[in-house]
Amino acid sequence: MKKVVVASLLAFSAVTGMTVGTHVAFGQNPVNLGSQASSDVQMSPAEYKDYNDAISLTDPKAKAAGIEAYLTKYPQSAVKADTLQTLMLTYSSFDPTKTLDAADRLLQVDPSNLRALTFEVYFRKSGADAITDPAGKQAALDAAAGFAQKGLAATKPAKMSDADFKAVQDSANPIFYSAIGTAALNKKDSPTAIENFKKELASVPVATTQTPGPILQDTYFLGLAYLQSTPPDLLNCAFYVSRFVAFAPEPYKSQLAPTAKYCYKRFHGADDGYDAVMTAASANLNPPAGFTVTPAPTASSIATKTVAETADLGTLALSDKEFIIQNGKPEEAEKVFATIKGKSVQIPDAIVIAATDSSVQVAVSDDAVQSKTADLTFTMKEPLKTVPTVGAKITLTGTYDSYTQTPLMLTMTGGEVVEPKKAPVKKAAPVRRAAPRK
Repeated sequence: MKKVVVASLLAFSAVTGMTVGTHVAFGQNPVNLGSQASSDVQMSPAEYKDYNDAISLTDPKAKAAGIEAYLTKYPQSAVKADTLQTLMLTYSSFDPTKTLDAADRLLQVDPSNLRALTFEVYFRKSGADAITDPAGKQAALDAAAGFAQKGLAATKPAKMSDADFKAVQDSANPIFYSAIGTAALNKKDSPTAIENFKKELASVPVATTQTPGPILQDTYFLGLAYLQSTPPDLLNCAFYVSRFVAFAPEPYKSQLAPTAKYCYKRFHGADDGYDAVMTAASANLNPPAGFTVTPAPTASSIATKTVAETADLGTLALSDKEFIIQNGKPEEAEKVFATIKGKSVQIPDAIVIAATDSSVQVAVSDDAVQSKTADLTFTMKEPLKTVPTVGAKITLTGTYDSYTQTPLMLTMTGGEVVEPKKAPVKKAAPVRRAAPRK
């Protein structure tokens, strides 16, 4: 009896790197296979000819058409799973949509087929990149992640060797982890994204993480996931984005270097020492033991330090007093507010945030102005005849009465709006009349 190899999976090297064959013998009585891999099956001479004619074609489109015709004619073929796998591989060279269709059909026959699951993940994730509708994009990424979870849970076929199965897993798992991490990052599920991107980096040789490509790109996404965490993990953001920048080609190196420095500066408070982070990130896949960076002073520590080092707290600017009242310890806030309580002041250029005839809330400090939130509330001495409009700049007078730390609010009593002085009306110069001629 003749024997033939069903399919070569060398074309799949970019995804799995595996080659598998099913040996087929033709005869009058086909046998039923529990698993087709590395098994002998029998088929009639007529079926064998149709089968051999189809898989022997070299043009991918003609080969795909031939295999489709064979599967239509022999829907219960004893080599259906391997033939669908060959069809899937053939379509992968020219038609992603039909590749997915073949993968779907293969999974109906063999639900744990790692190659089919890998194609499902790869092409669905790639297809999501072209989707502009946010909901549609997330749905596509979630679908890819779902197949990835199945791929990670797939068990070894009984007739596949441990070495072959491990080889398929080693090639497929980075693709699976990437899909799960990308879907999570897109919906801001930072913990899941971080977990899977780190597993992806650990699943490949270190040299692969230094080569421009999907793994290096996901190193950047890992840094981004740390930045999007609650609260942001700025030091890990700086490390992983710096590692991406260290090995990325232009223009990506220049485009994303500011992100690495942004995370570092927000964590450390300044740019100094960043070169050490870049050196560590270039030499290590993950932050090495003993990797530390001095964090920037906290707002609370700055407030405490200012109170301790200022002999006369009354000399501080209003913005500094507000900062301490908001960020200092309760006793520090009380000490600073005591320097202004009961004092009347005039506040120029206050931006109206909200107003009624009896109360006006305004933004005064730079932070309040930038965030468009009120930091002073004036309780008016008399009901206002004209309520100021939101966004208007006005001058107010009032007396400091009380405060709250969170959210910061200074309350003023006896408030009054100071109307701008009207420019004096200039008197017209007297008209000089010419003296009458005599």
